[in-house]
Amino acid sequence: MPKPRRLLLLAVLVAVVVISTVAVGSDAAAPRAAAHGMAGHNMGVHEAALEDELAQVRRVTARFHDLDAALEAGYELGWVNGSGVRIITGCVFHPTAGGMGYHYFHPGLMADLAVDPLEPEALVYAPGKNGKLKLAAVEYVVRGPNSNPPGVSPPPIPTVLGMEMHILVPPPGPAFYLMHAWVWKPNPAGMFADWNPEVICP
Repeated sequence: MPKPRRLLLLAVLVAVVVISTVAVGSDAAAPRAAAHGMAGHNMGVHEAALEDELAQVRRVTARFHDLDAALEAGYELGWVNGSGVRIITGCVFHPTAGGMGYHYFHPGLMADLAVDPLEPEALVYAPGKNGKLKLAAVEYVVRGPNSNPPGVSPPPIPTVLGMEMHILVPPPGPAFYLMHAWVWKPNPAGMFADWNPEVICP
């Protein structure tokens, strides 16, 4: 075969190999790109659904900006445990992480061992600059196996708003499964953080 024809054939073969390699790489990357796009879409859908749920929580708890309305609805400062002792009556705070405020619990919702985003077991009021209490957060609570009286015994761990609840204060504390949602007061630590650096107890 003359030399120019051999060179032309070699160039054609190299071009075919390069094109095939690019095509295979593109085909392999396509599912990954599609999966990444779908994951981003699913996350966006989840965040939108969560924002919608939080908007509903605000809607049903807006009337409790008036503390008297919360009292009339059955919420009361602190919670009476199985020994007949009223606990969690003071302004709850952490020496470095911030505060929570005053917890007003609903005895009926504390008793049913169920959790409904639109029926929070506790309303959390933060002290204002003038000393007046202001609704800051809702708190979902389920008594755990070491609470007094005992509650649920996981598994499964109780969930609310698509997230697992957690025990913040183990025995000898109340050992509740809980989750905060700071729907009425901004929290630099996050919407679902336990402590809010901007809450200061007297």
